Amino acid sequence: MFVDTETQADLREAARQAAESILGPSVKADDESETYRKDLFAALGEAGLCGVSTSEEFGGLGLGYSEYIVVLEEIAKVSSSYAVSVAVSGLPQVILAAYGNQAQKEKWLPGLAAGELLGAFALSEPESGSDAGSLSTTAVRDGDDFVLNGTKFWITHGGYADIYVVMARTGGPGSKGVSAFLVPGDAEGLSFGKKEEKMGMRASPTVELIFEDCRVPASSMLHNEGQGMHVALSALDSGRITIAATANGLSQAALDVAAKYATERRQFRKQIIDFQGVGFMLADMAADLEAARLLVRKAAWLKDEGQSFSTIAAMAKLKATDTAMKVTTDAVQVLGGYGYTREYPVERFMRDAKVMQIVEGTNQIQRLVLARALKRKYEA
Repeated sequence: MFVDTETQADLREAARQAAESILGPSVKADDESETYRKDLFAALGEAGLCGVSTSEEFGGLGLGYSEYIVVLEEIAKVSSSYAVSVAVSGLPQVILAAYGNQAQKEKWLPGLAAGELLGAFALSEPESGSDAGSLSTTAVRDGDDFVLNGTKFWITHGGYADIYVVMARTGGPGSKGVSAFLVPGDAEGLSFGKKEEKMGMRASPTVELIFEDCRVPASSMLHNEGQGMHVALSALDSGRITIAATANGLSQAALDVAAKYATERRQFRKQIIDFQGVGFMLADMAADLEAARLLVRKAAWLKDEGQSFSTIAAMAKLKATDTAMKVTTDAVQVLGGYGYTREYPVERFMRDAKVMQIVEGTNQIQRLVLARALKRKYEA
């Protein structure tokens, strides 16, 4: 668990080479122009990076999250936007594997695992973020169909995805009235609102979804009616591991740039890494990243072993994303004025890091999850 297995090492090298060759040439330009390239995602799929944990029966590699996090780290070193893209398209795969019926799996999983199809996850709404159970998008039964009406916000791949896992209200108030549906990207009645102009992750599209009498067959429901929040929350547990792995890759990229700069830059006839103000900062960056990486590895290992991993996943997401924000900010500081310019990538790293403290449950929510777990443990 503490070091890569032979399989993980081989996968890491393959992911590194693929990310650098596929994403590297355009990463700076795509950030500046806020461009998402679906063909680049497909190329990552061709390299075998989009279905790491999906079973071989449905075209995936059939590996575990311990391998999945390795892939995401390497992609994130080059482009955190595309690491998030792979992770988000992986969520429908995780959901289908756990809750889909055979027909749903056969229809969607092979294309998603191959990167030929792009997946998305639609839970958040204008008035429903951390309080996901209060969502207001409705799905009303009409014969053999359900008719969806409402709006979803902050949807990664909105307008680009081929399939959306959508949470909608089929019953009364609260989380028990929510069900999950598979909605194709070309479904009649589904349209797309504004594309968010974001501080970071600018090569990752975040777009509003609008459902206006969007009709889907009843067979599109995932799991059982009223179990949508169970589906969503279990997926978010897994998603916290992938976001944490992405954050670690971003931290590693920032540390690499800062440490290299600090050994090359000289002031007062010394390498600036030899000044304690810089050297100690880099030391803290490295130590914090290693601690975050170990937490993520443990969370992935627990998931692979079929053990409870929700609490450790919350810890991993909290630690890794807070670390990414600190490490990328400190990397800018190490580079000084150069760090604030687009000549070096650390300013992009810092912008990309911030949203990781927000998505997949804000870090305040992670602390709430952990506080509740402690309460249960010590009240018992």
